[in-house]
Amino acid sequence: MILPTAYRNKQVAVVGLARSGLVAAEALARAGAIVCAWDDTPAARDAALAIGIPLTPVVAMPWAELSALILSPGIPHSYPKPHPAADLARGADVPILVDVDLLLSTQTAAPVIAITGTNGKSTTTALIHHIFTEAGRIVSMGGNIGVAALTLPAYGAEGTYVLELSSYQLERVPSLSAQTAILLNITADHLDRHGGMDGYIQAKSLVFQHQGETDWAIVGMDDAPSRSLADKLVRGERAPRIVPISVLAPVAGGVYALDGHLIDDLDGAAVEVLSLDRAARLPGRHNAQNICAAYAAARHAGLAPAEICAAITRFPGLAHRQELVGSVRGVAYINDSKATNADAAERALVCYPAIHWILGGVAKSGGIDALVAHFPRVCGAYLIGEASEAFAETLSHSGITPQLCGTLDVALRAAMAAAKPGDIVLLSPACASFDQYKSFEHRGDHFRDLVRALSEGEDAQ
Repeated sequence: MILPTAYRNKQVAVVGLARSGLVAAEALARAGAIVCAWDDTPAARDAALAIGIPLTPVVAMPWAELSALILSPGIPHSYPKPHPAADLARGADVPILVDVDLLLSTQTAAPVIAITGTNGKSTTTALIHHIFTEAGRIVSMGGNIGVAALTLPAYGAEGTYVLELSSYQLERVPSLSAQTAILLNITADHLDRHGGMDGYIQAKSLVFQHQGETDWAIVGMDDAPSRSLADKLVRGERAPRIVPISVLAPVAGGVYALDGHLIDDLDGAAVEVLSLDRAARLPGRHNAQNICAAYAAARHAGLAPAEICAAITRFPGLAHRQELVGSVRGVAYINDSKATNADAAERALVCYPAIHWILGGVAKSGGIDALVAHFPRVCGAYLIGEASEAFAETLSHSGITPQLCGTLDVALRAAMAAAKPGDIVLLSPACASFDQYKSFEHRGDHFRDLVRALSEGEDAQ
């Protein structure tokens, strides 16, 4: 555990005691800080008490004496309504941070690769980590990918931190200064949390804060907001090197994927370095973008093209991102539970020609209207959760007769009964999970368990 010793003998509030918050409270206490901790849920408070973290209600915290507020990323500090702790912190001029900032302000010698974007963050983070590991580099990954930042090893200049950062986190990491910063893409998401699209874009732009001339800003050029941010970076003082990536067109001085090939133009030579069909666990155009970003990051770290590409072909994939969980009687079952919005679901829909689609949950703005062009690929639709009726209307208008299944187990049984050899049963919900599950991981794990149980039943017949 990394101990943020700069806070020794200082008073620090920690509000939100789930995975990362509880670790932050424990690390601060062990570093000699005076911790005031709170969570609005009794179970989280009990977990803190069980490891000796004292509790202090938010209104009773000594705000005038606090050095920082470590606020869980999931708790709003501005929109749609600030948590009372955020209001009290602002009123007392107390900095509002997340646990990643404690890592970065403590481990200042280690290079940082920071990854953000609406979609693809986790796959790109894991792919970079995989490439570095295969190359024998000292590396750890954490942040939004689910590994609490302060549980990572303490590194000097010999190690690299690969950090997935959400827009929620980026707003509270003033110590971030990434040698390599990656912005994959920006599409509408979490707009209520940022007060609209402008606020969301501004939050994403913070991945480039404090970068200098020797740093690389790797930017996806296939959407207008990301291109606009790249233009602003070019015009800034001490601008980093802008490394464009694309899966739609060649980009001078960058990395791009066209016609099934990865092209390295970092040195102006436009060299074909990899046939993308060799990366079996990274299907589709969206994963080609992830490959472009990871390849560029590895090149910046000094790895050779051949060793980078060899590692890419051996990447095992990531749970809940188009994860093949089984095949029964010629039908493949794909867990894409991480697809919590329409844009993410689209990335899976374009990869398969005959899909039995399980979708639904808590819908994002716009629902699935943007996916209508891909409905001809859908052989059957099986709706779960809160969004079922709204999604059924959209699907029906396009000539698809969906089944209102309610729960995942019912949907999977219906899809299994209808699917033919060569078809795909795809869980790609285009929705958040919180109406029925604790998280998208919980939803994906349930799907995986159901597929395995039903597969065993089929095998036994």
